[in-house]
Parts: sequence; structure tokens; C-alpha cells
Amino acid sequence: MNALKRFWNGLRTGRTAVIGIPYLWLLVFFALPFVVLIRISVTHIAVDGDPFAPLYTVVDGTVQWLLRYENYLSIFRDSAGADGKTGPLGQTIYFTAYLTSLRYAAFTTVLCLILGYPFAWFIARSRESLRTPMLMMVMLPFWTSLLLRVYAWKGLLSDKGLFNRIFMALGLINEPLQMLYSDVSMLVGMTYIYLPFMVLPLYANLVKLDVRLLEAANDLGANPWKAFWLITVPLSRAGIIAGCMLVFIPALGEFVIPSLLGGAENIMIGRVVWDEMFAANNWPRASALAVIMILMILVPLALYYYYSGKQEQAQEGR
Repeated sequence: MNALKRFWNGLRTGRTAVIGIPYLWLLVFFALPFVVLIRISVTHIAVDGDPFAPLYTVVDGTVQWLLRYENYLSIFRDSAGADGKTGPLGQTIYFTAYLTSLRYAAFTTVLCLILGYPFAWFIARSRESLRTPMLMMVMLPFWTSLLLRVYAWKGLLSDKGLFNRIFMALGLINEPLQMLYSDVSMLVGMTYIYLPFMVLPLYANLVKLDVRLLEAANDLGANPWKAFWLITVPLSRAGIIAGCMLVFIPALGEFVIPSLLGGAENIMIGRVVWDEMFAANNWPRASALAVIMILMILVPLALYYYYSGKQEQAQEGR
């Protein structure tokens, strides 16, 4: 009996450790840095430029808070000028950078899904002996520096790059196309970089798909396209959501690709945060920009998982 009790206590301890280690990781490497960001974002920097200046002071026994919320307000509205009037709401460079980042992240996610889904389906339906080499080809770019890969696209898309030379040699164009420092170069670079993040979760989901369901749909008279929409897509919903999250979230804060392939008008929020942090040395505003960007990701995810959990509970209740 004592041995069984010791075994059960050890099992409970191991279960606690297995559950506690991920929570500890999130606490140390996400929650604490996020709290530090919030703390800096409301700091009133003194003359010495200390981003960790005190948040309060005591005068005659009274606590006076030194919190500064202007860093958040200035993101959506310019501060008052000499005439005391503030700028129009939503017409700041920071708000524009957020919208630009959302647009590029959404387009990149859609392009990765359009290109990655057939790629993942082809790998999942291939012979088992070919799946591993194909997956290695998908993961092979990770073995090369991201910076080198982006620089390679910079050379390919330039006015004297490979693509313009091929088009001119074929007689399709008479003068080089402006592909670099444009929307084309941004989307090409971001789609290329994040495509494996879409293919891998889709493959992991599609490879477990029961092919007999498609055969049954075919026997019942459904054409391949209808069977795809009614069977394959719903059953691969988890892989689609996981791939879209893995692409959209890092693409939203992308910094390297906009800096190398984007033009002056393609300013994304990651680049703005860098400029505020290191060029303008305005740590509180950079922290405020980062906090809002994190909330833009966490709030929709939390709402999605909340309503998904309620929907699953409702289905189980039936």
C-alpha cells in the first residue's frame, strides 16, 4: 500500500513537472519581458534618458505618480502643436505602419496558403519513400541564413537581376521592370520566407487524412472538386489555422524583409519600432508600439480559442 502511494505521489509530481515546465517557460520568456515592456512604455524619461526611471515620487509624504500615457495616445493621434490642436485621429505614421503590416501579413498568409496547400497535399499523397526527401527540401532553406536568402532575392529582383534579363531575352519587355523596393518584392520575399511554416502543419494534418472518405464520396457521385471542399478542407481545418497563425504572427512584425526589399513607402511596424528604439532613442514609445502589436495578436487568438472551446463543449453536450 505504501509502495502504491509513493508511486502515485511520484506520478503526480511528474505530471506537475510536465505541466509546470511550459508554464515556467512562458512566465520567464514571455510574461516577464511583456511586463518590462509595459513598465517602460509608461515611463517618463528624465534628462539622463533612463528608460527605467521611477514611476512615482514621494513629496511631503504624498505619492505622486509619474506615469506617462502619451506614448499610447500619440500612436493614434499627433500631439498638440503650437496652436494647441491635436491632429486627426488615425492619421499618424504609427497607425499607418500598423495598417501596412496587417495588409502585408494578410496577403502573405493568403499566398502561402494558396501555394502551400497543394504542395502539402502532394507530399502527403506521395509514396512514403519520397515524403522524407520532399520534407527535407521544404526545410532546407532553414539551413541558410535568413539575411543571405533575402539578399539573394534582392539580386534576383533588381533592374539587372536574373528575372529582368530573362524577360528581356525572351522579348517580353523592352526595359527592366521595377520589381525591387515595391509591393512585388515585399510579397515575394515574405511568401518565400514563410512558406515552409504553412506547408509543415498542413502536411502533418493531411498525411493523417483517411483516403477512404474521398473514395466513398466518389462512389456517391461527388466530383473531385466537391469532395475536396466538403471533405478535405473541413478535415484539414486545424492545419490551415495552425499554418495561418505561424505565418501571420511573425509576418506582422517582420523587420529584415521590409528593410532590404521594401521601399520608403512600405513602412511596417517592426521597422518603426527599430527606428524609435535605436534611431530616436525613444524607448517608451517603442515599447508602447510593441505592446499594442502584441495585443493585436493575443486578443484575437484568445477570442478564437474561447469561442472554439465553447463550440466544442456544445458539440460534446449534444
